[in-house]
Amino acid sequence: MAKYSTRIIAISENQKEDLVNKYKICSEEKVHIIKLGFDLSKFQENQKEKRVYFRQKYLVADDEIAVAIIGRLVPIKNHAMFIDVVRKVMDTTTRKVRFFIVGDGEERTNIEQKLKQSNIPFCDALKGIIPSAVTLTSWIKDVDVVNAGADIVVLTSLNEGTPVSLIEAQAANKPVVTTNVGGISDIVIPGKTALLAESNDVDMFTEQLLSIIENRQLRQDMSEYGWDFVREKFHYTRLVNEMDQLYTELLLEAKEQKTRKRDFVTTD
Repeated sequence: MAKYSTRIIAISENQKEDLVNKYKICSEEKVHIIKLGFDLSKFQENQKEKRVYFRQKYLVADDEIAVAIIGRLVPIKNHAMFIDVVRKVMDTTTRKVRFFIVGDGEERTNIEQKLKQSNIPFCDALKGIIPSAVTLTSWIKDVDVVNAGADIVVLTSLNEGTPVSLIEAQAANKPVVTTNVGGISDIVIPGKTALLAESNDVDMFTEQLLSIIENRQLRQDMSEYGWDFVREKFHYTRLVNEMDQLYTELLLEAKEQKTRKRDFVTTD
């Protein structure tokens, strides 16, 4: 299909690199980058009410810091690393912290087993909510409520393209701690909206997370930039405008080519 396409749209610089150099699908000139766009408005709407609802439902006290990891429970999300980080944070922090695993999938049984092996108290929210170090919520449809209720959003993935959960977290003005894999560095502002750690580096990740947990001012400072950043880069209106611009340019090119061909035939 690449051979017969006028343009190929990539959603990130990393994806363009893969298309052109890694898999050699097409020439660099054929690839046009248009990043994903979402309707992110709900992550700014009624945040106080949503926060109260989430924290009352999951019995989170006002002085507890809620840390959420959001996504499918599959190997590439590396929840095993997340649990190792939880254990280290619990052994180190001076603050009251609750952790929430939001999502479901094939790794759920392994996650529960590792929590038991790590001596981390946890509860399955589907069976009853008990204030525990870790709460497995399963899927929550209204993820904007999760982001409103959380104080920090994390991601421990082994690889990612454009992780929507981090875009949504920033849209809700939540600081992020994440592994620096795939296209993640393209969708956050390192040091401003997110702190990064290398893949599978439990110590570094723990250090970054603890720095936000222990420092309320840092949490507030990192909360200031998220919405403005993602609104400009990932809101759907930007996506629509860029798609419109690309198609307009391609139509003009086609029209010019047709005109040149007609003029050549007429001249001949």
